Order: sequence, then structure tokens, then C-alpha cells
Amino acid sequence: MLAATCSSFALTAPVSAAPAEQVVLLADSVFLRGNSILTATGNVEAISGETVLTASKIVYNSVTDQITITGPITVTDGGVVEIFADFAELDSALQNGLLTSARLVLDQQVELQADSIQRIDGTVSELNSVQVTSCNTCAEGESPLWYIRAKKVTHYSEDKELLLEEAQLRILDVPVFYLPRMRLPDPTQDRATGFLIPSIKQRSRIGLAAKIPYFIAFGDHRDLTLTPYLSRSMTTLEARYRQAFRTGEITLNGAVTDDNFSGFNSRGYLFAEGEFALKRDYTLSFDAKFTSDQAYLLDYDYGAFDRLNSELALTRASRDENTRFAFNHFRSLRTTEDNETIPTLVLSAQTQNRIQPAFGGEVLWELEFHSHTRESQITTDANADGIIDGRDVHRLNAEVGWRDSWWTQGGFNFGVESHLAFDVVNTAQDATITTTNYTEVTPSVAANMRYPLQRMTASGAQQVIEPVAQLAWSGGATRDGATSDAIANDESSRTEFDEGNLLSLSRFASDDRRERGVSLAYGLKMSHFGETWNAGLSFGHIIREADQDSFSVSSGLTGRASDLLVAGQMTHDNGLSITGRMLLDEQISLTKAEASGGWHNDRLGVNASYVWLGQDAEENRPDILAEWNLDSSYRMTRHWTGLANWRFDVADNRTTEAGVGLEYRNECVKAQLAVSRRFTSSTSVQPVTDLSFTVELLGFSAKTRDKSYSRSCNDAAY
Repeated sequence: MLAATCSSFALTAPVSAAPAEQVVLLADSVFLRGNSILTATGNVEAISGETVLTASKIVYNSVTDQITITGPITVTDGGVVEIFADFAELDSALQNGLLTSARLVLDQQVELQADSIQRIDGTVSELNSVQVTSCNTCAEGESPLWYIRAKKVTHYSEDKELLLEEAQLRILDVPVFYLPRMRLPDPTQDRATGFLIPSIKQRSRIGLAAKIPYFIAFGDHRDLTLTPYLSRSMTTLEARYRQAFRTGEITLNGAVTDDNFSGFNSRGYLFAEGEFALKRDYTLSFDAKFTSDQAYLLDYDYGAFDRLNSELALTRASRDENTRFAFNHFRSLRTTEDNETIPTLVLSAQTQNRIQPAFGGEVLWELEFHSHTRESQITTDANADGIIDGRDVHRLNAEVGWRDSWWTQGGFNFGVESHLAFDVVNTAQDATITTTNYTEVTPSVAANMRYPLQRMTASGAQQVIEPVAQLAWSGGATRDGATSDAIANDESSRTEFDEGNLLSLSRFASDDRRERGVSLAYGLKMSHFGETWNAGLSFGHIIREADQDSFSVSSGLTGRASDLLVAGQMTHDNGLSITGRMLLDEQISLTKAEASGGWHNDRLGVNASYVWLGQDAEENRPDILAEWNLDSSYRMTRHWTGLANWRFDVADNRTTEAGVGLEYRNECVKAQLAVSRRFTSSTSVQPVTDLSFTVELLGFSAKTRDKSYSRSCNDAAY
């Protein structure tokens, strides 16, 4: 059947043929010769479903149900597959036929040039005498940076893969290797079984080594990656397994190694993690870590862990509740720590809830059980590290509190809160503790005040100055008159003074200890919110009725008066961000400081941090610790990027880690050369130098959505 208007026609197969999908034909001029030959010329466009064809001339023969097309021809299929040709013969549905002098472009990334393309059922394209590349080429006869030459290529659009026969990879038109058959994913494929990008590394103890990963897809919900890692001094097999379930996912990473320099018959590690959503909004998660020896992870660059924390946790969090049940196992990789004398097994159960009562304010209650145990059975400090070798601690804590606040017409904000805590602590295997079972009730009340002052500048920026103050009291009564100082300090030995706990009733890291007496905390917050930059600066100080000797010296909280807390942050629209905090004692001497910052834009990416920690015997730090850390990248040109990282021990005046790298990237290739050095050493870990070189041929499974690297034929220096 043929229906016509001035410039559009609908083509179907003859009545005797099987029903075909209708093709809509648009053209500048159309004429009919006899009853079977239709010719369309000038801006011709044929549309069949998602397939769109454009050409300069189309001749349709209804008797043979064939379309003869004169180019230049463009065929697009769903916006993902594009075909360009000089001449074609296709059926009326545009699904079968032959195109000559053709190019097949997949997802605007991979181009296949062929002498001819045979279209089969609209889903298969067979190309003969093919050149495959993702590099841009501009001049006639110009060779791409890299390409694959093949006798035949078959593209399966439904399976999203390419099958190459008699394939030869060429770089700068020089043959590199040959494969009789080669299967590759097309750019639209997210998961396909096959080899991934290999890499070459040079490491001090390992030597020159190669990694050749192989990815295995088991459907769309699980996969396995096996990576042989080979050198003259070792043989390693790395593995990663991932699986997604209806309510969660798991990931397993591991490796097994046989080397000739470690003294072990075999070495390995396994990291397993996962998370699952359960009923009633609970989440079950696990994170297990295991390694065969202390040096393995650093020797093979699998992580810079000095302690391994394995955890099984059940959690639920909402606006008015935070519940957590967790079991943890710790294993230290430090040569200075004995795993038998550190807490290795920790069990904790905690729930926090908030209630909005009818009389106003909010009620908060908390219940917690905690237990940590050591493998050692020794009840004294036999190794002279300041900690009882076999001490085990179990505690139960319950607390209920109420708080409310209100505003006055003068702009003041007043608040009150009260709490009642009940603590039971049991200490076992510690000959130095006289009170093995400790029970205490702690009441506390506090009143606080805020007075924010705000103004708008002429430029429209908002500036706020807010003084804050809190007057608090905490009591305490025990069954035998003992104080919490009699309890072993296993959990609150590393307490920090910062903006978050300035107005807290107890600033210890854990509930095994609580502050006592009357205290006055006060501070000042200054903020600026502008069109291009924001900034904040905070000060804080605490004065107490009695000394608080359970805090360490460097915490900033020991004695009757705390150190002065100074903290600030700033962000700018140009990508600059800075944050810092420091503690100053009564002599305005620094006791602790930390700062971090970054600057990120289209060309530069810099992250830097500085940490300074004073001497503190209670925190097992006899010497000052200070360190710089820098990680940066700079895009020198459109295609070249420089990389650098540096870690410097200020106290020892030496570099601990350093590295530099150079990366080249365009639309079809990414190459990176990097060298790094770790200078630290111990009885089990030696200094090591890494040299790595990787090359990725972009366009297939590697997505290249960042078009800023792509070369253009309009570039002056293409």
C-alpha cells in the first residue's frame, strides 16, 4: 500500500508478504514510476521505529521489497548506534541489507571503519576489512594513535559486544600483538566477562611485576575478578567477589602469595564487608579483616593499617532513635603492641531515644552495655607498658535527661537541662584495683544562654556574633564512697576538647568516667555568610570548682581551668577551603593543633593537612609529634596532568612518604607513570620504592564522559 502527500509517504511490504513495520518517508521531491518504483530525492529521511535513515536519494521497489540508497548515508538506531555509508541496499524495514564504504560508531566513542556492513535483523552488523579505534582522526589516510585491524567484526547490539576475527592491535601504526579471535564489550556494556586493563609495577622487594585482571560476570548481580600478580620473586593471585541481593550486598577482597623474601611459606589477606536491610528498619553489617603477618599488607600495598578492626553490627537509626549492637575483634600489626595485652574482644549494646512530652521540651534516655576483654590472664603490668596485661572491664550505664529552651523578646536564648545517670562497672584480673565492683548515681543540671547578634553588610553578606555560656553542676554518690577515679581508665584515655563538647555535662570519651562539681563554660562564635565566601571563628574556655585530673595533659581539659580552644573554617567559591583547631594553655603555649585545607578548580587540586601533638606520657607519647601531609594534582595542559604527594615528619625532620606521577589522557588513551617511596621502617617492615606504569585504551568498557580531554579536528595543534 502506498499513501502520499506532498512530501511524505508511508511504505509497507506487499499484501502477500508478512506484515512489516511501517516506514515513514520524508523528502524534498518524490515521484512514482509505474506502480512499483518510488524515487525520493533531496533531504531524504526514512523512519522505522527507533531507526532513522538520512540520504540524498532513495529508490524503493515494492515488488522486491528492496530500498536502494545513495549517500552520503546516516543510519541511527536508538541514538546509540550510528552507521555512515556511501551506498546501501536494504529491505523496506531498514533491518537487513548491505552498506558499502561504511563506518559504525558506537555511543559516540568507538568507530569501526569497514569496506562493507551487512545488517541482519536490525540487531547484528557484520563488518569486513575493519579498523577499530576510539581515537579521533581528521586527515584522509591518517592513522589513529592506536587501532585494531580485523578481517571481520560482528557487532551484536542486543548482547552489547564485538567479536573480532584475525585481530591485530597497532600503536602508531606498528603491530603490537595478534589474536585469532577477540571479544570486546561495546561502550554501552556495563558488565562483560573478559580481561581488564593490565598494569606493570616495580617495587623494591618484589621487583618488576605485572597485574593481569580477568573479570567474570555471573549475571547482573554478582561478579568475580581474578588478578594474577607475577614477578621473578613472587607469585600472587588476587581475588574480588561482589554480589548484590534484594536487600543488601557483600564484597570480598583477598590474595594468596608465595614469595622468596619474607621467610613465610605462604602469605595472604582477606577483607570481607557487607550490609543488609532487615525488618523494622534494622541494618545488619559486617566488616572482617584478616592478614597472615604484620608486614604483608604494606609489602604488597593492600592498605596502611596498623590495627585491624573486624565488626559485626546491628543498627537502627531514625529521628528519635539510635540503636546499635556490635561485636568487635581487634588485632594490632604494630611491633610495639602485644595482642595478648590489648583489648581484642569488645561487645557493646546501646540504644538512645528521644521523646516529646506533653509538658514541653524533650526527654532523652540511654541504655548501654559494654564489655572488653584481653587474652592475657596476668593481673599485673608484667611488660611495663603502664597497662595491666590481663585486665577485663564490663559496665552497664543508664541515663535519663530532660531539656528545653526558649527565646526572649530581647533576643536571648535560654536553656535548661537535667540528667540522672546510673553506672555499674566491674573490673576483673587487675591486682591494682581495690574496687572491683563500682556502682554510682550521678545527678547533673545545667543552664545555658546564647545571644546571637546579626547584621547585614552593604554587599549583602550576613555576619553573626554569638556569645554562649553554660553553668553546670554534677554530683555523685556511690555505695562505698569510692570515686570513678578508682576505675581503670581503659576507654577515656584519649579525650579531645573541641567545639562539639564545649557545652557538654561530661566531656570524657566514654561513660566509664564522669566530670564532677560546678563548672562554667563560655565561648564566642563569629560567622560570615557572603556571596562568594563563608567563614567562622570560635573560642571556648572552661572554669571548674575542682581539678579534673582524669584528663590527659594534651586533652586541654585537665586542672581547674581548661586550655583555650580556638577553631575556624573558611570556604570560597573559587574552590578554596580551610579548617583548623588549636589548644593554648595558660602561658599561651600550644598543646595541640591541627589544620587542613584544599583548593580545587578545573586545573588544580590540592589537599594539605598539618598535625601538632605535644608530649603526653598518659597518651604514651614521650616526644612531640608533628606532620605535614600533601596530595595534589595539576593539569598542566589539556592532556597532561602532574601528580604529587608528600608526607613529612616535622618532629624528626625527615620525609616519611613521597611520590610523583605524570598522566597523559585524550579521548582514546590514558597513560600514567608514577613513582613513590615509603621511608619508614621497623623490625617487620622495610622502606620500599614503587614504580608503576599503566595504559588504558578508552572507549570500550572504560567510560570517557569527560569530553574536556578529547581532541578536535579544529585544534590548531592536533
